[in-house]
Amino acid sequence: MRSFALLRMTAFAALVLFAALPARALTPEQAIAIASGDNDARIAALNTAIASGDARAAVLAQALLDGAVKVQGDRVFIAGADGKGSDAASGAPAAVPDDAEDVSNNNRMRGALEAALAGARLVSSDVGVRRTAVAELAKSSLDESQLALVEKALAAETDPALKGGLERMRATILVASSDRTKRLAAVAELANSSRSAVASLLQERLADGGESDAEVRAALQQALAAVRGRLAWGERLAVVFTGISLGSVLLLVALGLAITYGLMGVINMAHGELMMIGAYTTYVVQNVFRSVWPGAFDAYVIAAIPAAFLVSAGVGALLERGVIRFLYGRPLETLLATWGISLVLQQAVRSLFGAQNVAVENPSWLSGGVEVMSNVVLPFNRIAIIAFAAIVLGGVAFLIARTRFGLFIRGVTQNRRMASCVGVDTRRIDLLAFSFGAGIAGLGGVALSQIGNVGPDLGQSYIVDSFLVVVVGGVGQLAGTVVAGLGLGVLNKLLEGVAGAVLAKIAVLVLIVVFIQKKPSGLFALRGRSAEA
Repeated sequence: MRSFALLRMTAFAALVLFAALPARALTPEQAIAIASGDNDARIAALNTAIASGDARAAVLAQALLDGAVKVQGDRVFIAGADGKGSDAASGAPAAVPDDAEDVSNNNRMRGALEAALAGARLVSSDVGVRRTAVAELAKSSLDESQLALVEKALAAETDPALKGGLERMRATILVASSDRTKRLAAVAELANSSRSAVASLLQERLADGGESDAEVRAALQQALAAVRGRLAWGERLAVVFTGISLGSVLLLVALGLAITYGLMGVINMAHGELMMIGAYTTYVVQNVFRSVWPGAFDAYVIAAIPAAFLVSAGVGALLERGVIRFLYGRPLETLLATWGISLVLQQAVRSLFGAQNVAVENPSWLSGGVEVMSNVVLPFNRIAIIAFAAIVLGGVAFLIARTRFGLFIRGVTQNRRMASCVGVDTRRIDLLAFSFGAGIAGLGGVALSQIGNVGPDLGQSYIVDSFLVVVVGGVGQLAGTVVAGLGLGVLNKLLEGVAGAVLAKIAVLVLIVVFIQKKPSGLFALRGRSAEA
C-alpha cells in the first residue's frame, strides 16, 4: 500500500511539474519505442523523452508503472480506470482495441521508470520536491542514458547541497563511461566524497573486470582510500557521540548519587529503582495523554519530567523517613537494607505492570535524526538527552552553590554538629537532600525511557556504573561526576569497538581499580578542614 501511494504521489508531482513546462509533442515513434522492444532501447528512449521535458513522456511512464498501457501495431494506448482510453502520444481520447496487448515490465524496467519520474522532478521549482528527487535518483541504478537529465538539472540547480548531490550523481555515471578521460575526471571528483555508497561504487569498479586501464585503476584505489578515510572519521565521530550520550545517561543517574552518597554518605542500592520509578511514571503519563489528550500526545514528555521527579522524590522521602534515618553512619547496614528495598520495589513494579518490558514511544519531535555524514546520523532523542543532562546539571550546580538549601546541605556535609549548633535542622535537610537526589534519579528514568524499553530490571543496568562515576569523580564533587560520567561513557564505547561489549566492561573496571589505587580520593578530592557525615 505504501509503494502504491508513493507511485500516486510521484505521478501527481510529475504532472504538476510538466503542466508548467512548454508542451512538446511525444511522437508515436517515441511512444512505441518506450512501450515495446528490448529493455536497453526502451530505457534509452524513455530517458531521452524525459530529458527533453516532454509532459506526455512522464504520463506514459506513470501509466507503464500502473500497468495501464496497451499496444496494437505501432500505436500505444493508455487505458483509463473508467474504461475509456487515450492515445499515449497525443493524449487525445481513443478507444482501446480489444486485441491490444498489455505491456509487461520486469524489475529492471520498473526501476528505470521510477528513476525517470524522479529525474523529471529534478527541475521542479520546489526545493523540497527536488531534494526528494535527488535522494530517490541516487538510490537507483544510474547509467549514461540518464546523463543528459542529470546535467540539465545540474545546470539549473541553485541549492549548494543539491548541486553537490547532482555532481556526485554525474560522476557516478561517468565513472563507467567508455571514454577514459571522462572516467579519470569522474574518479577525481568522487575522491572528494564522504558517502559509503561512493566507496561501494569505487570498490565495484576495482573488482575483476570492472576497470582494465592501469592508470584509472590506480586513481580508483587512491580515491577509495580517501573516501574510506573520511568514512573512518565519521565512524569515530559516531562512537564519540554515542559515548557522550551514554555518559549523559550515567551523569543523570549519578547526579542523584552524588548527593545521597557523595554528600550524605548513604550507600543507596535502591537508587537504580528510583530511576526505574521515573521511567514507569513516564510510561503512565504517556498512556494518560494517549487516552485523554491524544491531540497533545507530543507534549507528554514535558509533563512527565515534573511528574517523574515528584513521584521518585516522594518514594525517596518515604525511604528516608522509614529506613535510612535510622542507619546514618552505619554504611554496611544501609547497603543491605537498601538492597532489600530495591528487590521489594522491583517486585512491586512486576505486580503492577507485569514482568515484561513496556514500550515508551518517542514523540514526533524526538524521532529521526540529523545526518552529519552518510554513515553518521545523530538521533534527536540522544541529542535531547545530552541537552537535558546539561540543563539538569546546571540546575543542580546552581541549587548546591547558590541557594540557602544548597548552603545547608554543604554545611551539614562538612560539619553536622556545627551546623546543628547554629540552628540548621539537620534531620529536615537529610530528608530534603535524599528526596532531591531521588527526584534526580527519576529524571534519569525519563531520559532512559526515550532510548529503550522500560522494565523492572532497568535500574540494575546502571547502578554499578553510577557508583563508579561518583567514586572516580571524587565523593561529593559535581565537577568530578561530570568528567567521570562523560569520560567513562566515551571510554566504554571506544573499547567496545576494539574488544567487544563484555571485554570492554572488564577493561573499564580494571582501569578504574588501578585508578583508585593510585588516586583514592578521585579526580576532584573534597577539600576542607572536616568532612564528617
